Amino acid sequence: MSLDSSYTRRSKRSGGSFITKAALVLSIIATILIVIIVLTVTSANRLMNIDRNYVSNVPSNVLPPYSNCSFQSADGQTNLSGWFFKTKNPVTTIIVVHDTGSNRLPFGVTMIDMVENWLDSGYNVFLFDQRNSGDSNGDISGYGYLEWQDVLGAISIVKQISVTTDVILYGIGTGCSSSVIAYNNLPPSDVTEAELKKYSTNIQELGFYRDYVSGIILDSPAKSTDDYIKPIVRSREFLGFVTQYFVPYAIRLSAGESEVNLASSIARLPVPVCIIYGGHDTFIGADRINQIINERNRLSANLTETKMISGAGYLEEYTINKAEYIEAINNYLTTFFAREN
Repeated sequence: MSLDSSYTRRSKRSGGSFITKAALVLSIIATILIVIIVLTVTSANRLMNIDRNYVSNVPSNVLPPYSNCSFQSADGQTNLSGWFFKTKNPVTTIIVVHDTGSNRLPFGVTMIDMVENWLDSGYNVFLFDQRNSGDSNGDISGYGYLEWQDVLGAISIVKQISVTTDVILYGIGTGCSSSVIAYNNLPPSDVTEAELKKYSTNIQELGFYRDYVSGIILDSPAKSTDDYIKPIVRSREFLGFVTQYFVPYAIRLSAGESEVNLASSIARLPVPVCIIYGGHDTFIGADRINQIINERNRLSANLTETKMISGAGYLEEYTINKAEYIEAINNYLTTFFAREN
C-alpha cells in the first residue's frame, strides 16, 4: 500500500468526520433557534391576549356626577368608553391613562377620592378604558405600542366636550408609554403645511398639536418601552430569562411600532412633568427611575416635580400612602397650573 493512498483514506475519514460534526452542531443550533422562536411567539401571544379587567360595580352615591362617553381611538377602528367629570370654571382636564391589565379605575374605587380632590381644585377629569380593558373594544393589548392611539382618541373627545383649552396626561405603568408615544406622534405646534402632510390622515384630522398637552404626570416611568414587558416574561414565561429579549420585539412587530427611548423623551419634554415612584420598586427599578429623574432635572429642573413613596413597590404608591400620593400631584398642579388670584 502506498503512503499516498493511506493518506488519502485518512483525509477522507477526517473530512467526513468534520462534516458530520458540523452538521450536528448546525442542527442543534437550528433546533435551539426554532425553540426560541416558538417560545417567543407563544409568549407574545399570551401577553397580548390577556383577559380584560372589567370595572367593578361602583355605587352611584360614591361617584361624583359624570357623563358616559363613547368614542374612537385615533386608529379609527377601536371603540372606547369613558367617564367625564366636569367642574365649574375648570383650569384644564386631567386624562388618566391606566396600566395594561387595569381599567379606568386603576386604583379601584378608592381612586374616587383623588378624582373628587381634583374636581374641588378646579380640574375636569376624564377616565377611560384603553383597548381590551373595561368596557372598551379590542381583543389585544400592546403595552403602549397600540394604546397611544387610544390616548389621542381620548384627547380628541375631551377637546369636543370640555371647555378647557388643553389637557394634562396622567400615565400609570404602561400608561406612561402610551402617553409619551402619543405626545411624540402629535405634530409640533409650528408644523408647516408640507410637514403636516407627512403625518397619517388620522393624525392630521385630530385638529390639535403637541401644545394641546400642557403637562404630563408619570407614575413609574421606564427607561424604555420594552422595560414593561421584559420583567413579565422573565418571571412568568418558560425560559423567560432568554426570551425576555425577543418577546418585546415580537409585540412591537405585531403593533407595527419601534422601541422608544422613554428616558430620552421624558428628559426633553418641554412641558411640566411630575414623576412618582415607589422606593422599593423592583419591577422597573427605583434606581433606573432615579436615572430618568436625574437626566430630566439636568435639562429641565424648573419644569419638574418628583416624589418617591418610601416602602412602595411597583404601582403600590397610592395604596401605601394615598395622602402623600395625592399631595404630590396637588403640589405639581398648584406649582404649574393654578390660576393666579
